[in-house]
Amino acid sequence: MWEVARKNQQKSMFLVIIMSIVLLALGYFIGLAINPVDGGFFGIIIATVIYFILLLISFSQGKAIILRMSNAKEIQHKDNPVLFNIVEEMSIAAGMAKMPKVYIIDDPAPNAFAAGMTPDSSVVAVTSGLLNMMNRDELQGVVAHEISHIINRDIRYLTIATIMVASVAIISQIFLRSMLYGRGGSSKKGDGKGQIILIIIAVAFAIIAPIAIRLLYFALSRKREYLADASGARLTRYPEGLASALEKIGGSTLDLKSANQSTAPMYIANPLKPKGQKLKNLSSTHPPLQERIRILRAMGGNASLEDYQTAYKSVSGKSAGFIPKKS
Repeated sequence: MWEVARKNQQKSMFLVIIMSIVLLALGYFIGLAINPVDGGFFGIIIATVIYFILLLISFSQGKAIILRMSNAKEIQHKDNPVLFNIVEEMSIAAGMAKMPKVYIIDDPAPNAFAAGMTPDSSVVAVTSGLLNMMNRDELQGVVAHEISHIINRDIRYLTIATIMVASVAIISQIFLRSMLYGRGGSSKKGDGKGQIILIIIAVAFAIIAPIAIRLLYFALSRKREYLADASGARLTRYPEGLASALEKIGGSTLDLKSANQSTAPMYIANPLKPKGQKLKNLSSTHPPLQERIRILRAMGGNASLEDYQTAYKSVSGKSAGFIPKKS
């Protein structure tokens, strides 16, 4: 289990490194457009500073911000004994030293998420709609999935990636607006055809970079969901519980009011119903829900990672499988 999680973390880190290159390249090209002499170097520095400021805020206050944005309220055992006991059971099954805090979001849309940069500071939040819709086995499957995100360190990677997406969006918007309402380049040393070419390159990159980095972010998010499904089924020893829960969540037509594009990848299923089908697979924060359900049900009564691997190959048709090859 831990070897699989480690290898998936390595693949996630590779995507994060590519995202970092996109961020730095954006700063470099915008810097050159403004000052062809040494602007590239300063552009990289500014991009890095913006990223680390946002990252510092996210690491220190990110969980609290997300919980406030979601209108989540912490509960104790007396408030909902069934949910509290399930979180406690799954925490023990996962070998966690400390049980996550439990939150409820007062919203009829069925969904759930986990937050926290470390297992010891983590939380599990579920909506009132999920509690009303699920039986105990289904609720246990959902909680096991979220606990798996915590122990697999998925939240940390998604947080780092989210800040990169935000940094690229901020830098691109500032530059494009400055080009629209003002003069992008200010150095006389770079005036002429050379500067015009650099500005065109920077504008093109400022348009393309946010799209490219979001696609990388979506790919990172989707990869984490497969492992959380497999790990969750392993914790409960009952894949059908999670499969049935996902089926009910997918059958809901309700949008989660407090969710947005930034927080959507955190949830067990996309809380924002897609409005169109174009590029759906590329731009989705989650793997196709029906595919996830079929994989879990193809496991039958078995619940090991190898069983999930076999089911994944069968349903997806991918010969490479879900579990990374041993090095």
